[in-house]
Amino acid sequence: MAHQACEALVPVVIGLTIDEAVGTGSAGALLRWLLVLAGLFLVLSTCYRISARFAEGAGESAAHRIRQDLAARVLDPRGGADTGRLPGALTAVATGDARRVGSVASALPYALSALTGLAVSAVALLRTSVPLGLLVLLGVPPLLWIGHLISRPLERRSEAEQEHAAHASGVAADLVAGLRVLKGIGAEGAAVARYRETSRSSLASALRAANSRAWHDGAILALTGVFIAVIGLVGAHLAMRGTISVGDLVAAVGLAQYLLGPFQLLTYVNGEFAQARASADRIAEVLASPPAVAAGTTPLPSPVAGRLRLRGLTHGALRGLDLDVAPGSVVGVVSRDPAAANDLLLCLGREREPDAGTVELDGVPLADLDPGEARRAVLVAHHDADLFEDSLLANVRAGADDDAADVAPALAAAAADDVAEALPDGVHTVLAERGRSLSGGQRQRVALARALAADPPVLVVHDPTTAVDTVTEARIAVRLRELRRGRTTLLVTTSPALLAGTDVVVVLDGGTVVAEGSHPELAASHETYRSAVLA
Repeated sequence: MAHQACEALVPVVIGLTIDEAVGTGSAGALLRWLLVLAGLFLVLSTCYRISARFAEGAGESAAHRIRQDLAARVLDPRGGADTGRLPGALTAVATGDARRVGSVASALPYALSALTGLAVSAVALLRTSVPLGLLVLLGVPPLLWIGHLISRPLERRSEAEQEHAAHASGVAADLVAGLRVLKGIGAEGAAVARYRETSRSSLASALRAANSRAWHDGAILALTGVFIAVIGLVGAHLAMRGTISVGDLVAAVGLAQYLLGPFQLLTYVNGEFAQARASADRIAEVLASPPAVAAGTTPLPSPVAGRLRLRGLTHGALRGLDLDVAPGSVVGVVSRDPAAANDLLLCLGREREPDAGTVELDGVPLADLDPGEARRAVLVAHHDADLFEDSLLANVRAGADDDAADVAPALAAAAADDVAEALPDGVHTVLAERGRSLSGGQRQRVALARALAADPPVLVVHDPTTAVDTVTEARIAVRLRELRRGRTTLLVTTSPALLAGTDVVVVLDGGTVVAEGSHPELAASHETYRSAVLA
């Protein structure tokens, strides 16, 4: 604001210099006004450098805080933020949209400074000529209102641009994550065609938004140009009539030229606000996403024995599932329908509320527990668990409560110690993103070691050895049972080696339990079990 005020005073000082120094031929007055002019430039340049840094810092800080809020919502144990959204789309919201909304904090000081410049100019023109001052005071509000109307198409197209960009980002992330699978089934062509179509749609939307921004800026500049020309003509007319002096005319014309700066700032701010409003809507949708599960308040039983009891559990492919799991037992769960297995994992991990029925832990319904507390007691290790771009040891310790915990037993039980021995720096070898520097079987063993290192009262593991060779799988089955002795373990799998080491196996078909027994008994007497496990 000080910078713009000094900028507005520059033509005023020049006008005074003409009237009091040039017009009179006074060298002393000329020197005095030149020193005043130099002081103005010193102040305005210093103020701009300092305030611009503050404004940019405010914008970055605001965007960072928005990203933190988005991250907190996405990582909220209650879930729900990712419902109906691709991971890449959430990333686009947390980057592009957060940056645009954060830029409001940078643009606001420029808007206030522009209004200050207009106010100082109006006062200066009023002192020079009441008609000129009134022209500015009465002409600026309609210009701002017209600018707001002109920005509405830009706001709509900016929202569409961000939607298409987020979708393209989500599709790209989705395709990259499944690149190996796409190559394996020969679907690269279809994937490329899908992304090309999405990318072209995003490009077209971006071009429409850019075109709208160009029309917006051009229209605002045309209006302000006409307004400034009117001020100049009125000033010239007043000077010709002798109402104002030559110095006043120079000051008036200089102020009219100066006004282009504040109007350009307001045009920039108006465009930033229009785009930020569209991004703010998208951010608000994520932050206001309804949670997938409710936050219970009942405390966990202490200590947690690990007894699970499912009654009438209905969700997705599950149809009235009843199941009892004794504390400290190792139970195998075999499902012919992968969807039923996945729905069971979602309910046990409190990632989704069941449509009907209950899941109880030591007699306490999981729905009454806080999701974070429930997951510390019942840990669900999904088949597609991701690894981090960190050392193998850090990946395994990520599951433990203590960063200095001894994870050697977990590494040995998952046969991940063999993986470490094959790496150049052992357990300290840094893995690539998502563990892509490892083979499929190696990634599975490290992920299993991470789940075992957490040592929860109840561990639910889903197909942890599908990419592991038979010999290693048999070794893992023996070591896993030994390590989990006294702790409840559910193995949702069709691996004969793992199922052979369980206390009991439960067979699901049609979303409910159809058989229960030991692995040898079921393999000998149950056709559904044989077709799922031994085929």
